[in-house]
Amino acid sequence: MNAVLIQRRALIALGWCLATAGAFAADVPKAHAAKARAVVQAQLDAFAADDARRAFQLASPSARKHLGSPDNFIKLVRKNYAVVYRPASVAFLKPQLIDGVVMLGVQMTDSQGAAWLVTYQLERQPNGLFLIDGCELVANEGRYT
Repeated sequence: MNAVLIQRRALIALGWCLATAGAFAADVPKAHAAKARAVVQAQLDAFAADDARRAFQLASPSARKHLGSPDNFIKLVRKNYAVVYRPASVAFLKPQLIDGVVMLGVQMTDSQGAAWLVTYQLERQPNGLFLIDGCELVANEGRYT
């Protein structure tokens, strides 16, 4: 593994640890936490059903504009986010409010048992719904058994 990749992973992990420790984060109200988790679960369910249209609808307007179409979106997820597309296991962490944005960490394992931390950025819409504005993967060095 090259040094740049190791450094990037370390910075991401440090940022998540600081955020979850409360250094820059605030608790998310229970109702908002439930809505955030529900939208991420709904998108995972859409991926499991190969429902590109439904998964795409759960992305924020700016993310949809960037992604272009449901077909482009599902191709991107299959290629670059395989663990999100077909996780073997999913465990939601406590969401945090960071600079007014809900961040939701999700521990996932892939079909080979590799562990991943997936961090979702959720955007609250004017109607109160949360939509997914971004997602970042960080591979954990360990494996779940």
